[in-house]
Amino acid sequence: MRAGGGAARGALALALLRRCLLLGPLGLRPAGGQDGDGCGHTLLTPHSGTLSSKNYPGTYPNHTACRWRLRAPPGTSLLLAFGDVDLEPSEHCARSSLLLADPQAGTAYGPYCRNAGPAAPLLVTNSSTVTVLFNSTSHRSGRGLLLSYATSQHPDLVSCLVRGTHYTQEHISVFCPAGCKDIDGDIWGNPSQGYRDTSVLCKAAVHGGVIADELGGQVTLSREKGITLYESAFANGLHSKRGSLSEKRLIFHKACGDALEVAAFNASSWWHEVDALGQDRAWAAERAALGTTGHSWAAEPSSEAAWLELDLGTRRNVTGIITKGSSEQYDYYVTSYRVSSSRDGKNWRPYRGSGGQEDKVFEGNSDSHGEVSNAFIPPIVARYVRITPQSWHQHVALKVALVGCQMARVRAPRPYVPSVPKEVAVPTSHPASRTPIPGIALDPEKAGSTLLVMLLIGGFVLLCSSLLLLAFLCRRKRKPAAELNCGITKGYPKLESSQVCSLQSLPPPGSTLASFPTAAAPGDLSLTHSPEYAEPDLLQVSPSSQTGPSTFKPLPDEGYTLPLVVSHYDVPGKYHEYAEPLPPEPEYATPFSEPEPTGTRRSPCGITGHPGSLPLRYDAPRPGELPTGELPPWGLGGACTTPRAERTASPAGDVPSPEGSRFQLGDCPLSHVYHEAL
Repeated sequence: MRAGGGAARGALALALLRRCLLLGPLGLRPAGGQDGDGCGHTLLTPHSGTLSSKNYPGTYPNHTACRWRLRAPPGTSLLLAFGDVDLEPSEHCARSSLLLADPQAGTAYGPYCRNAGPAAPLLVTNSSTVTVLFNSTSHRSGRGLLLSYATSQHPDLVSCLVRGTHYTQEHISVFCPAGCKDIDGDIWGNPSQGYRDTSVLCKAAVHGGVIADELGGQVTLSREKGITLYESAFANGLHSKRGSLSEKRLIFHKACGDALEVAAFNASSWWHEVDALGQDRAWAAERAALGTTGHSWAAEPSSEAAWLELDLGTRRNVTGIITKGSSEQYDYYVTSYRVSSSRDGKNWRPYRGSGGQEDKVFEGNSDSHGEVSNAFIPPIVARYVRITPQSWHQHVALKVALVGCQMARVRAPRPYVPSVPKEVAVPTSHPASRTPIPGIALDPEKAGSTLLVMLLIGGFVLLCSSLLLLAFLCRRKRKPAAELNCGITKGYPKLESSQVCSLQSLPPPGSTLASFPTAAAPGDLSLTHSPEYAEPDLLQVSPSSQTGPSTFKPLPDEGYTLPLVVSHYDVPGKYHEYAEPLPPEPEYATPFSEPEPTGTRRSPCGITGHPGSLPLRYDAPRPGELPTGELPPWGLGGACTTPRAERTASPAGDVPSPEGSRFQLGDCPLSHVYHEAL
């Protein structure tokens, strides 16, 4: 119990509590009730409500009293939000006061007045029943009181007078109590544009169709950047104002608010009009779509109980309706109507709203061109929606659209029943492949994860196999590429040989001219570059010498590669790549042989020397040492021409001196001699 400033204030509180108890029972409903001549706007529900003094926000009358009894469902307690307490100040609130008491527990909160108001805007009680007592005597000023309540399940309860400017955060979630629709307060904007942030928050939520005024509810909204102009609208029985630019605007979040497509329109009748000029005009049911240009649907003037039916094609969640009159040219519109729904088109159910006591009558249009919105809370779940006009202006004419969303198909989960393995008789011929394993059951909840693990393992194995195969193929491709570097592509020589290509490595000679002795010595054939045409036979000096290659084209399985070119003078394509085959007899060419005198030595080119003379040496320049533009003496054919020796006189006579004999490289090639066929 809250104590007063002194003994006099405590005595006054006890007197007020005694008076509250002496008023007697009111025969209240479970939500509570009211009694007295000083009660104003009041809406009490089991979960929330709003109450005010008489004439609020005007001056409350003299010598009045009102008592409200609030009752919450069992297991919950009450929360009270003080919206406004403006009672004329007096000592100990003796002239006008507000007192909150719990008769069962004997506790009281107050009394409150202008000079002794509540310490906090929200009062948390520990009781499910609270009695609110308002008392006034002679006074001169004061608006009275405004109070809202909710159960302890909604700790974010706000008053009906809270505005959007009272918050600074971008996202807001509050609980609006029931009964805020008729509380004085202005709103600017409409559901499509949003609302000016100076609007009363809970009243704007009712206007936007987010909550029903008779129920209240949780509201979620965001504060976004304001716009230049807010248009007015009439929706859910409230008129909004046209407003100017604001820093922020309020956007309410509504989960199910999309325009629904209408599959077909049907009506009780339609008007076939013939105007003064004799022109026909059909006010058919198909013209009832909200987006239709021109005139709307209109019922036959002489018909009674006209109705318009909308077929959505399938069942939908319908959360609202938008209506409009005929058009600006014709001043026909419906001012009120009822709504009924059906799932099969035969059995119709009237919409009664959250109360459920009687059919709800919706407020319609006040002109022929404006749009009016009304929300269905709770929503309608049906395929067919029928609108029955109750009152209209001049003619029953209507354009309509429905708002909602598709039905969420939520299937109830099937109960899990563990499978019991059954032992099945297995043929003796295949005992290993079909032997049952008792005691093992597959858990459906683990089947998905097991399959995922198997797929991941299989993918990993496939990836590793692909990488190994790719590495093997790359290694195989490198070997032919290295072998290709040893030859020549399109007849051009490979000037620089790699270590892979060289068969042998010989030290280079010290002099610029290479000397070849007349004695038979097998050379390194890997260092001798072959021309593009067939290689000639090697002159065999001794039986132990190596035999030359065949003049015929080798077989593919012998590992034939492109021939090498000895000199840059050998132009590819000048001669045949392979030599012509030899005549049948003999198969191979026989080298010329002449009897040699005793004591003579034969040079590799067939030059005979005297006995005792030094062996002749032939100095041949290396490839690339000939002057530019100078052709070799043997021409381009590569055949050994007549020896051209530079002889010097010697004291012995005509016999040339060995030291003075010099043969050019063209006089005798290294060891290749061409022979004519016999």
